[in-house]
Amino acid sequence: MTMTHSEIQHVGQLVREHHQPFDRLLTEMHRVIVGQDDLLRKIVVGLLSNGHVLLEGVPGLAKTTVVHTLARAIDTSFQRIQFTPDLLPADLVGTLVFQPRDGTFVVRKGPIFANLVLADEINRAPAKVQSALLQAMQERHVTIGAETFRLDDPFLVLATQNPIEQEGTYPLPEAQVDRFMLKLIVDYPSRGDERRILDLMANNRGVPEVSTVMSPEQIRQARTVLDEIYVDDKIKDYIVTLVHASRRPAEFKLTIADWIEYGASPRATIYLTLGARAMAFLAGRGYVTPQDVKDIAPDVLRHRVIVSYEAEAEEKSSEDVVRHLLDHVEVP
Repeated sequence: MTMTHSEIQHVGQLVREHHQPFDRLLTEMHRVIVGQDDLLRKIVVGLLSNGHVLLEGVPGLAKTTVVHTLARAIDTSFQRIQFTPDLLPADLVGTLVFQPRDGTFVVRKGPIFANLVLADEINRAPAKVQSALLQAMQERHVTIGAETFRLDDPFLVLATQNPIEQEGTYPLPEAQVDRFMLKLIVDYPSRGDERRILDLMANNRGVPEVSTVMSPEQIRQARTVLDEIYVDDKIKDYIVTLVHASRRPAEFKLTIADWIEYGASPRATIYLTLGARAMAFLAGRGYVTPQDVKDIAPDVLRHRVIVSYEAEAEEKSSEDVVRHLLDHVEVP
């Protein structure tokens, strides 16, 4: 669908009206989180796009604190689930509880019935628990006994995992990782940021207080505006080309075919478009640029491109594959 210049301007005006609460949200989160600008922005992209987020990083990089801070800044329900090897699916979604007084069963809903759910150390729980969570993420409803219950809207799962090989971990299968819109890598802070962390946190007062600056209704309204943001046909073709090049690189004269075992799934095409729209929204624009696509592409593609044994032998990762795609696929 082609839009006129005046229509794009109108959408831009709507975006500028609705993106201000998200600026306040980012500002409020920065009261607690030092640096990590890109990480916080991409989490808000997931919130805007109705897409779940997987955070990966070594211990102590404030992954859990980021999610707690986001939850406190939004007037919404929040649950933290600490994943452990003895966790059961019923501990997550809920169960039927027998009432001996009248001989009936009543539904006791689990912690997944919240707007924001922190699945802490998701790779510590066995496959059946991971599957229960991922099914709920995909279908946005759960069945307890004979009854089916819809999950809250908005419903966002932010899962954390530790990349360090440890006993008692159950890595998420590639097919299930695909349910996450974004996989964000949480890196060490810079020297300057670490000094600011010292000044802010090295005391007994604890984490600074966070004010509530956003309502769920503002998120729902922003998503409606997001759908109106203009994506030109050339941008759409670029997105599709990026995804297809990850599957059949030789067709695009790319020399990385030996590095790729499996390319990105069709979910990548959808999430690249939604993510690019969210990036444009946060920039206050009513249209998507190629740079919006390039900015979100690593986070959408890094967990969807599976590298081959040859790539691992050459110490090439999915990050290298994605970087090669972005460097060599022609930009409109």
